[in-house]
Amino acid sequence: MSLAGKHVLILGLGESGLAMARWCARHGAVLRVADSRATPPGLDALKRDIPTADMRCGAFDQRLLTGVAMLALSPGLSLHEPLVMEAKRRGIEIVGEIELFARALRELDLRRHAKVIAITGTNGKTTTTTLVGALCRACGLCTEVCGNISPAALDALMQVLDRHVVPDAWVLELSSFQLETTDTLAPDAATVLNVTQDHLDRYADGMTGYAAAKARIFGPRVAQVLNGDDGFANAMRRTDAPVLTFGENDGDFHLAEHDGRTWLMRRDMRLLALDEMKLAGRHNALNALAALALCESVGLPADRCIAALRDFGGLPHRVETVLDVEGVRFIDDSKGTNVGATVAAIEGLGRPLCLILGGDGKGQDFAPLGPVAARHARYCALIGRDAPTIAPILAASGVAHGSFATLEDATRAAFEVARPGDAVLLSPACASLDMFRNYAHRAEVFIAEAQRIAETREVTR
Repeated sequence: MSLAGKHVLILGLGESGLAMARWCARHGAVLRVADSRATPPGLDALKRDIPTADMRCGAFDQRLLTGVAMLALSPGLSLHEPLVMEAKRRGIEIVGEIELFARALRELDLRRHAKVIAITGTNGKTTTTTLVGALCRACGLCTEVCGNISPAALDALMQVLDRHVVPDAWVLELSSFQLETTDTLAPDAATVLNVTQDHLDRYADGMTGYAAAKARIFGPRVAQVLNGDDGFANAMRRTDAPVLTFGENDGDFHLAEHDGRTWLMRRDMRLLALDEMKLAGRHNALNALAALALCESVGLPADRCIAALRDFGGLPHRVETVLDVEGVRFIDDSKGTNVGATVAAIEGLGRPLCLILGGDGKGQDFAPLGPVAARHARYCALIGRDAPTIAPILAASGVAHGSFATLEDATRAAFEVARPGDAVLLSPACASLDMFRNYAHRAEVFIAEAQRIAETREVTR
């Protein structure tokens, strides 16, 4: 795939679009970059790094396609975007960043030297990707972790080429949006951790289309790691590839109770007790099982992986304890941006809690929150755009709740109801952009309010 002299339209800037622009410019493409926003993220970096790029901001126009041979689509834009559909009608090749990355690995002969492990799923993919990277490094592999997790895959590849160091392993976190435009990646091993409601505002055919996008991670002869408890993931099983399964109670890797402790198991073999792990929560135990299965699929030694797993501490904003105030634990799960993630966080904690919910629900069905909140939540404080949608579901399940204009007010209200031994859990089941810059900003506001509460009370960290 020669890019030299090829006229390429990068549609959508941001991290992925900027990485594609840098890659294409590096290989001699003639670049046009378009974004519907007046000042998209990455604009200053584009002007600095590629001053020759033809940058267009504002509403998309079919004239953007004039003379274009390839359209490189950022994952934030749908294949059903009218300009993209017009490009397809004209026979213009449409690719995404991960497809460009896959072609580059093949053409630079980097696949001969490295394993590629790919991870997707509605929930847990960032934790699992980071964990797999840590296990690979513990086994002595020079490892690059990139993709949806950041850095962008092409940025990571350019850094590798500039360092003249060939990795032994690439560990990729991939979203459904990235997979929509990926055709030839063919990783050595891959997993779909789970498929629950998310991004339904993107997929006209609902869960069927969303699951189909996730399934694109598996190609012929790709070693599959499948969640045996997830119907959508299980339906992706192929007959032309080795398969390992994981699950709560069954599978090649599963959980089991022995002598009053819960263990990670490989069939009948005890691997590691959950109480020996720094990574907390039953949902994270499943992420750990998936990581171990992926590492086994590419031939890594189990003993080194288990030793590294014991010391892995998890990631910020993912069921992270940030403060303990008079026996009430404040827990930040701001990354819980869909119902499935929040249900997993609630059930994984295994303690009474006061829950902070709400934001932009992206068209989800909030009904599963009702029974889970009824079992575990003493109180729910609602915020954001979809608070009025969530409230009747909680009311029908008999859960005490209130709605608040700010996250600060919601956090204070939740703490006032909580008792010693409880948690105040921020796990909104919603995206953050209706009130915050991003989920990290939402977490910052929550943590700051918890710290203000702590200033007037005895604090234990």
